[in-house]
This record gives sequence, C-alpha cells and structure tokens, in this order.
Amino acid sequence: MSDSSESPSLSFDATDLRILDQLQRDSSLSNHALAAKVHVSPATCLRRVRRLREEGVIEREVAILSPAHLAAGLGAIVEVTLDQQGSEHQREFEQNASAEAAVQQCYQVASGPDFVLILQLADMEAYHELAHRLFSGSSNVRNVRTFFTVRRGKFSAALPLPASPL
Repeated sequence: MSDSSESPSLSFDATDLRILDQLQRDSSLSNHALAAKVHVSPATCLRRVRRLREEGVIEREVAILSPAHLAAGLGAIVEVTLDQQGSEHQREFEQNASAEAAVQQCYQVASGPDFVLILQLADMEAYHELAHRLFSGSSNVRNVRTFFTVRRGKFSAALPLPASPL
C-alpha cells in the first residue's frame, strides 16, 4: 500500500479516468472488453493500463471474496492505543499487525487511538488467539477497544476518482 503522505503528481485525462473506473468495478475484463467500454482501441487501452500500472496508480488486482462463503464470519474493528508512542514502537506494532492474516487493514490514526485495525476472522476463538498474540503479548499495548460487526452495510475497495477534465 502506498504511503498516504505522498502527494499525487500525476494528471489523468478523461480516458484514464474511464479506464480506472471500469477496472475498479471489474478488473477481470479482457483488454478488448475494457477498450470497448471506455471507447478506445485495444492498443490504446493496453498502453494506458500498462502506464497506469508502471506509475503505481494501479497497485495490484485482486479477487474480493465473500466472508459468508468462507470460514471468516466474524468481522471486527479494533482501536489500539500504545503505551510508548515513539516511531520505532509504532513501526514495530504496525509490522506485527500487518503480519497477521486476519488483519485486512491497518491504519495509524491521529486524535484518539494510535491504530485502527479491520479484522476478518473465523470465529471468536480465532479473535481470542489473535488478541493474545498481538495485544496481550505486547507490553507496549495500553488499551484495546474492539467492535464486532453485526451486518455489513457497505464494502468497497473503490476509490473516488477526480472529476473528468473538460
């Protein structure tokens, strides 16, 4: 994942934005199908998608799986406050959290807890095991506040795109 402090220096034309919009909706489209949807030739489409990948605009392409169909039915949002706030302590916690497969997202935040984690686990037992490894097993974790999901109202990995240039 890219560092959110990086400022975007790239500019996108209307074709780039249409390509990005379509790929966020369905990255499994063939180049020909994508080109038809964004109204460009397949060669132009391929060249633009390659450029967007090379420039890091497209970080990666993944399949989004349904937790309801897998043994991952327990979602949790966790706020973590560290005892020591030094950058080396924050980096260590972030590395440990990121190494856990159940941690889908890890955010260092300001004005409240130090980190917010998004978890997807098999069950409460899996949560307790992770909590013991990641939170109880660390002398630097001061406070943990966990919210278990009841229902998922929305889930999207799509980012809002800038308005198309005129």
